[in-house]
Amino acid sequence: MHESDNITRLKGVGEKRAQILAGLGIHTVGDILRFFPRDYTDYSRPTPINELMPEDTAVFGGTVMKKLRPYISPRYSIFKLTVSDGTDTLLITFFNSKYSFDSLVEGRDYCFYGKIKGTVLAKECGSPSFIRADDPNVLVPKYRLTEGISANIMSNCVRNALSLCSFTDPLPEEIREKYGLCGYKEALSGVHFPESHEGLEISRRRLAFEELLTLQLGLRLMKKRSKKTSSVSMNDVDMERFFGGLSFTPTDAQLRSVQECIGDMKSGSPMNRLLQGDVGSGKTLVAAALCYFAAMNGSQSALMAPTEILAKQHADTLASFLEPHGITVALLTGSTVKKPVYAAIESGEARVVVGTHALIQSAVTFRRLGLVITDEQHRFGVRQRTVLTAKGGAPNTLVMSATPIPRTLAFAIYGDLDVSVLDEMPKGRIPIKTYGVDSSYRERIFRFILKYIANGFQAYIVCPFVEKSEAMSDKASAEEYYESLKQTWFGDIPIGLLHGKMKQAEKDRVMAGFKSGEIKLLVATTVIEVGIDVPNAVIMVIENAEQFGLSQLHQLRGRVGRGSEQSHCILITDSTSEYTKARIDIMVRTSDGFEIANEDLRLRGPGNFFGAAQHGLPTLKIADLTADTVLLHDTSALAEELLAGDPKLTAPENAGIRRLVRSLFAEREIFGVN
Repeated sequence: MHESDNITRLKGVGEKRAQILAGLGIHTVGDILRFFPRDYTDYSRPTPINELMPEDTAVFGGTVMKKLRPYISPRYSIFKLTVSDGTDTLLITFFNSKYSFDSLVEGRDYCFYGKIKGTVLAKECGSPSFIRADDPNVLVPKYRLTEGISANIMSNCVRNALSLCSFTDPLPEEIREKYGLCGYKEALSGVHFPESHEGLEISRRRLAFEELLTLQLGLRLMKKRSKKTSSVSMNDVDMERFFGGLSFTPTDAQLRSVQECIGDMKSGSPMNRLLQGDVGSGKTLVAAALCYFAAMNGSQSALMAPTEILAKQHADTLASFLEPHGITVALLTGSTVKKPVYAAIESGEARVVVGTHALIQSAVTFRRLGLVITDEQHRFGVRQRTVLTAKGGAPNTLVMSATPIPRTLAFAIYGDLDVSVLDEMPKGRIPIKTYGVDSSYRERIFRFILKYIANGFQAYIVCPFVEKSEAMSDKASAEEYYESLKQTWFGDIPIGLLHGKMKQAEKDRVMAGFKSGEIKLLVATTVIEVGIDVPNAVIMVIENAEQFGLSQLHQLRGRVGRGSEQSHCILITDSTSEYTKARIDIMVRTSDGFEIANEDLRLRGPGNFFGAAQHGLPTLKIADLTADTVLLHDTSALAEELLAGDPKLTAPENAGIRRLVRSLFAEREIFGVN
C-alpha cells in the first residue's frame, strides 16, 4: 500500500465512511497519516479528586469501587459507577454506552478525562474517556472529528495505514543526519501514538522541519517564477518635483521605501513587494509617490481598498497629492455612476483609479495598467487580487498592510514578496494615552467623553458584539449599548450606530455623518478597525477588551490620535485572568505595533493574524511559527542552499522534497514546464 492510494484501501473504510472522511479533507492513505492530532489528553498527571471543582475539565484517577444497577428503557440507558482515589469519591455516568460501562472492572485502577459536574460535596462526571492506570500510552491523541467518525475509528485507520503502508522518506539521509531528525515513519507513528513527551517532541520536530522547509522552498520558487519580464517598462523620473510639492517633510523610512519600490519598477521584472507599516506611518504617501512615478512613465495605477469608505478616503488623499501635478484620480465603487468612470479608465484619462472590488468587474478595461496596489490585502480573496492584476499583463504590484506582522510570520504569509518597512512615524504625531480600567469607571468615562464633546471633539465606543445572545449575556452589544446611551447619558448628543450587519448604504451614511462632525459619538463594532480617518475623534473606548486580540486592539486604537489634539484610548474589562492582564499591560505600556504584534503572536499563536483562505498560502498542519523560530531559521538557510545547487529540485536525491512542494502548493504553478 502507498500513501497515494485511495482511503478505501484501508480495512473498515467503505464508500460511505470515505465520503465522511472526505469532508475532513482525507482522500488518500497519506492524507490520514498527515491528519495530525489537534491536541493530546495527558493521563500522566491526574488531579486528586478532592481538588476537582465543578466545571473543571480534568484528568483524574481512581479505583472503580462499585458499579450500580443500570437503568435501561426503550429510549435510552443510564450506567453509573463510583470511583475513589483515597482523597474523595466521584460518581461517573455513561449514557447509552454499555460498552464503556462493561469495560470498567470493579477493583481495577483507571485514569479518566472529562468535565466535572455536581457540587463540591457530591462530584460527578458524565461519559469520560479513560485508560487503564498501567497503560504505557499516557498521551492519547485528540482529532478534529465529525459525525460518523469517532476517535477510535480515526485511531484504527491511522494504525492500519502505518502498519500496511510502504514508506519512502522524502528527506535525504544527509539532511536528516545534519539536523538530527528521526525517520519519516518513526515521526508519523510518534505523533499519532506517542509513548512519551520526549518522543512526541522528537517526532513533531521532524515533521515541522519538513513542513517549514517545504513552505520556504515553495515560496522561493514562486518568487523566482514571478521575476518574469514586465510588459510595462519604467524609466527614471525626477521625483523632486513630487516631493517638493508637499507641505511636510517625508520620513526617511518613506523615502527609503519609495526608492526600493522604484528600483523594482525599473528592473524590467514586475515589482512584487509588501509595504508594511504601523498605524499612521504614512503608507498612502508612498503609494502616491509610486502612482506619480507610474504616471510620469505613461502608465495607469489601480488601488483596491476593502470598503467604500476607505476607497473614498484614499481617493481624496491621492487626489490632494497628485492632481496638482495634472494627474487625474478616479473613484470606482459599488455606488459610483460607472459609465463615465469606465470611459475615463479605458481612454487613459484616469491615470489613477481607486476602488473596491468593483475594479475587477469585466467592464473595467485599462489602457495601460502598470501598477496595482492592494490595501489590507488579507481582506481580499486570492481570486479578486489575481483578476485585478490580470488586467495589466504582469504589472508592478504593491501590497500595503497596516497590521504589524512579526518578521517570522510575515515571511510565512508574504514569503513570495520583497518587503519594505515603515519603521518611523511622521514628526509631530502625539502618542495616544492608553488606560486599562474595570467597569466601575464607566460613569467617569462617560463624563470624560461629554467634556470633550462639549469642546467640539468626537469619540468612539467599540463593543465586541452586534447584538445580545444568551451565550454572551454579560458582554457589551453595540445595539443594546447604543439604545441605552441614547436614553441616558447621551440623550442630547447626536449619536450613531455602526456594525457589519447593516446595509452598505446605511453604513456609508453613518460614517459620512461621523466624518463630517454631525455625529459626535459613534457606537460600533470592529467594522471601524481599518482605515477610517477622523482627526477630530480623540477618544476610543473599548468595552470587554478581553474579547479582542492584541493586534486588533492596536488597530482600533489607531482610529484616534490622527489630529493635533492629545487622544485617549480606554480599555474596559472586568476579567481578572493573568492572560488578560498581560495583554492590557502591554497596550498601556507601548504604542509600537511591531512589539505588540510579537507579543500577540507569543500569547495567541499565528492563527490570530490571517486565515489561509485569505492570504492564499497553504495551511501549516504541525509547524508552530511561535515556537519553531529556530527551525524556521534552519530551514530558511537549507532552502537557499538546496535551490542554489538544484534550482528546480530535479536531482534524484531531491525527488521526495520536490513531491512535498508539489503537494503543499497543490493549486500553484511552482516549477513550470521542465
